[in-house]
This record gives sequence, C-alpha cells and structure tokens, in this order.
Amino acid sequence: MREFYENLQKKLLKSLKIVRSYDWLLNSYVLDFYVKDHWSKFPGSWQQVLENVMPEDLCYILDFNNNIATLQTWPLSLLTLRVLFKELCIKREENEIRVTFLKSIYHFSPLLQHPKLKEIFVKGVKRKKRHELEFMASTCVEMCQNVAVDFIVDFGAGVGHLARVLGFGCGIKVCCIEMQDQLNKQAEEIDKKMMALINKYLPPKQAKTCQTPTHVNLCITPATAPEAFLQKIQKSLKLRKDDYKFGIVGLHSCGDLAAVLIQMFLHCKQAKFINLVGCCYMKLSAKDTANETDQGYPLSQYLSQRSLSFLSYEAREISCHAIEMYKQRLAGNNYDYLKIHSFRAAAERIIAKHYPELRHSGLKSIKHCGNIQFEEAVTGLPLATIPAENLLTAITQKDLSRWRQIVIYYTLRLFFGPLIESIILYDRILFLVENGCIVDIRAVFEATISPRNHIIIAGKR
Repeated sequence: MREFYENLQKKLLKSLKIVRSYDWLLNSYVLDFYVKDHWSKFPGSWQQVLENVMPEDLCYILDFNNNIATLQTWPLSLLTLRVLFKELCIKREENEIRVTFLKSIYHFSPLLQHPKLKEIFVKGVKRKKRHELEFMASTCVEMCQNVAVDFIVDFGAGVGHLARVLGFGCGIKVCCIEMQDQLNKQAEEIDKKMMALINKYLPPKQAKTCQTPTHVNLCITPATAPEAFLQKIQKSLKLRKDDYKFGIVGLHSCGDLAAVLIQMFLHCKQAKFINLVGCCYMKLSAKDTANETDQGYPLSQYLSQRSLSFLSYEAREISCHAIEMYKQRLAGNNYDYLKIHSFRAAAERIIAKHYPELRHSGLKSIKHCGNIQFEEAVTGLPLATIPAENLLTAITQKDLSRWRQIVIYYTLRLFFGPLIESIILYDRILFLVENGCIVDIRAVFEATISPRNHIIIAGKR
C-alpha cells in the first residue's frame, strides 16, 4: 500500500508540474482566441507544423494509445507530452474481460430479463443513462457480494431508476436520497406501478425477493452532520439499532457533492463501501489559499500542502468535455461544425470594440446544420444593431478564414483534459488512502457514451 501511495504522489507531482508549464493554455477561453491572439503563444515549432495539419489528423493527438507514423514529424515537445500523458493519465478504455463480467452479473437477474418486465426498467430512459444503469448496478451487485451490507444509499437518486434495478431486479434494499420532493413522489408512483406488474407476472415466492426502494427527501451539503444523516436513514428505514451496514452510491455526483459523499463515507462507521462517479469538476470549490477549508479540491493532505496544486475553473471545465466525441467529429471531416468556435471568437472581437461591457456574453443556442453563416451563428448577441459594413469587415473575414487555427487550439486544450481529470481523481483516491481505505478506480462506462466513465470504488479495512 505504501508503494501505491508513493506512486500516486509522484504522478500527481509530475502532472501538476506539466500543468503549471501550460497554465496560459488551460486558463484561456476559446472566444478570446482573436482578441488575445492565442495562436502567437504557441511555441514556434508547434505553429510551423500544426499550421499545415488537417483537422482529421488532429484526432490522433487525443488518442494516447494510437501510434500513428505521421506523428513522428510533429514537434518533439508535443510528442513527449503525449508519451507522458499516456503514463500519467488514468486509462479511459474499459477492460473487455471486466465489461463481460459486469454484463453477466446484470443479465443474470431473471427479473431484468423477464419478457414482460425488462423494458419497464428503462422506459423513458435515454441510451446514456441505460448504459450507466447497467454497469453501475452490476458494480453494486459485485460490491455487495464482496462486502456484507444491509442496504445501499443512493445519493442524488432522482426518480429512482438505479434503485429499481437494484431493488426489484437484484433484490438489494436501497434508500434513495433526493433533495427534490417532486422527484421522490414521481419515484414512489413508478415503484407502485412496478410492484403491481411484478405481482401480476411473477409467482408470489419470486415477487417476495423484490425490494421496494425507500425514498427520502434530504439535501446533503458540507454542513450536513453524519449523525443527522444517520438519524434520518434510521427513521426512514425503521431501524431500531445502529449496528446496520450500508454502501454508498453516487452516480455522477456533481461538483462538491462527490467530496461531501467521500467525507460522509469516512465519518459513518456503518458505511462499508462507496461507488462514486464524479462530474462537473468546474463546480468544485477549489482551494487556492492555505487558510481555506471545506473544499471540493484538493482533498488529500498531500496536495493541500502544495501551492502548485491549484486548478482554475477553466482548467477544470476542460476536463469535463466529451473528448472521444470530439475526436469522432475531427475524424469525420465535419468542417462546418468545427467552424462554430471561429464564429464565436470573431464575434467577440466585434463585441470587444463596440460593446466591451458585454464581453464573454452567452450565445443563444442554435441547432447546428450544414453551411451555417456567421450572422446565424452569433444569434443572441447584440450584433444586429451594428451596420453590416462594420460587422463583416476585412478583419472579421480574416478571422473567419483562420478557423483551422482555432480547431488546433481547442484540440490542444482538450488534449490536457484527461490529465486534469486524473489529477482530481488521484486526489480523491489519495485522500481515501490517507484515511485507511482500500481503493480502486475503473473505467467502467464506455467513454463515447458516458464521458465521465470512471468509478472510484473504496472499502474500509
């Protein structure tokens, strides 16, 4: 365990030193590309080579495992980064043997495969969520087989899709924590309909193995005392003693909620394991001074003592992008789509000149289609009040012609995304290890479907 701990420390330190060397890139905005001349900040060797690279060739820089011969002509410093990232970043590819194992657990449930019932579990559930339900449920079943618990607490349960798969499909008691009471009421209605169907189609003996989820209206914050949380659980589940054991599940715990759940896990003696998937890292409360407390990042004592550990909002935001999906767009020669960032950046130069108080304004969402024009792409900004001759100037036309440079710039920012995410996840793992836990992290979801595809799994010794 000590070797594992020290190896994590080394990876974190090396990763953060790289980040500090490229702060300007990570902390910049794509819409400022022309206003602040981001292209000029790249090393000359990068500009010279990348200027002539086609967008479809850029996808290889986002794939650390693909050894393409054409990359050998790229700048040595960029290739070196690619090698380092392969060493430092948490793998994003799922293990095929493990995926097969998890699928076998999920498909072992007779109820989940019942011809009259199986579709009810995923009715109205989108493909991404279905994928996550299958693999998170299987991971929970595996943990329950390895660690004896009386029930699972699902934080941020929504309308209870995961809880029904575990409760009705796998016979695991689940207590759902959800802050929105309306979602709890919806969940309870769906549970009743599900139970009615189970009683209709299953023999009584098999129906009795199903566990109806318990739904609790509760908002978990950093200020929530573990004692208050446990009292709420005990009352809701009608537990008379405190000798129960449970596991914690957080499926895409947004921002600081992931850190809150880790703290709750550590401070509740009854909590025996945690399965955690994080998201929205930009919403984390990031510590940037030695006196700050109760932060979402960094958690570990090791990083909290190091000033170089700070990650800006912009850096954390870039780690939340769907990198594999963007790589597919690069490879697909969809140039019209790739030009959107150039339109916005060109508009920002105009805004900076005519409406400086509206810098970094949000755009009205538009549905992408082929051959979209500049005027359409900037819908929602106050450009309509500017005469056409001041809108489509020679400078604007030149900016729009440089769209490939923006694609390169944006791709290189995405290139650092897995490193930033790995730093945040390593920090959480390190914090759990510092508190005596046995920890594993697995790329369980398929990244092209669910980009935040890692599950941190921890148990107490």
